Amino acid sequence: MDLNSKIYIAGHRGLVGSAIHENLQKKGYTNIVTRTHEALDLTNQSEVIHFFETERPEYVFLAAAKVGGIRANNTYRADFIYENMMIQNNVIHQSYKHQVKKLLFLGSTCIYPKHANQPIKESYLLTDTLEYTNEPYAIAKIAGIKMCESYNLQYGTNFISAMPTNLYGVNDNFDLENAHVIPALIRKMHLAKLLSEQKHDDVLNDLKMNSIVDAKAYLSSFGVNDNSVEIWGTGKPKREFLWSKDLADACAFLMKNCDFEDTYSTDKKEVRNTHINIGTGVDIAIKNLAETIQEIVGFKGTLVFDATKPDGTQQKLTNVSKLKGLGWTYKTQLKEGLKLTYDWYRSNKES
Repeated sequence: MDLNSKIYIAGHRGLVGSAIHENLQKKGYTNIVTRTHEALDLTNQSEVIHFFETERPEYVFLAAAKVGGIRANNTYRADFIYENMMIQNNVIHQSYKHQVKKLLFLGSTCIYPKHANQPIKESYLLTDTLEYTNEPYAIAKIAGIKMCESYNLQYGTNFISAMPTNLYGVNDNFDLENAHVIPALIRKMHLAKLLSEQKHDDVLNDLKMNSIVDAKAYLSSFGVNDNSVEIWGTGKPKREFLWSKDLADACAFLMKNCDFEDTYSTDKKEVRNTHINIGTGVDIAIKNLAETIQEIVGFKGTLVFDATKPDGTQQKLTNVSKLKGLGWTYKTQLKEGLKLTYDWYRSNKES
């Protein structure tokens, strides 16, 4: 991939895609193609065909996806499997049809079995039952991995798959209903802090509401009050988190330096598990994560863990030895990344 190569970033406004876009621009790549969802619906086959026929990208970062936290995954199960499979089917197939030199497909470590041994190796894929709450999304992403592998084996394409651990960072989704754990906790504690300080105008500005009575009732439905914040589950499960800009750097590295043939052992008869874990190899209990965010935000109230709500998988830590073997390791420590994320959220809400 050269600096003047034509590069398409699918999902360039999301958490992952925006970080990849910024990373490539800083590295001097100038021929980057993007489309908003309004301009190009990736679930629409005819629109995707027209885009590839018109633009003819040489390299594709497939970061577009329907994503969300545990509540969203469990509630909108049909949407998650349908939209993700349609997006990846259209983009991967048209990348083959239009002779894209290399494609990087991005998934998630939720593809692994619920009770996988820790840390999770790529070889653990499809060895046991998935976590129920995100099973539809996980199945879609597994299908994407297998689609890339299958096109490579049948058609000689160069499509690689990367499976990031839990991500956070700038341009994240802070919606109280659909956000992942870090942006959800940041926003909940920020709003609870504002309530405790009686900064009602700031609360209304954040929520885009006109009545503080209505705002308090709305926030209470998410467990946010002036003296407490409710968190789903016991707080005991452990999770691994990666700063989105570190992921972007890993993706750019893999696109430039890694080919499909580098992702598996060529002495085996069956080609499996060619995907690459991207993570830190370090995890933290949700309770400790919440307390760290509480400290950063400056919320003085109580954290209430609702054990009647699902915890999800008890631990999900990736083995990143394959990625390290290819030549890349993460740089940003969790507390530093959390501070940067909170600063970004506040500056965007106040602007």
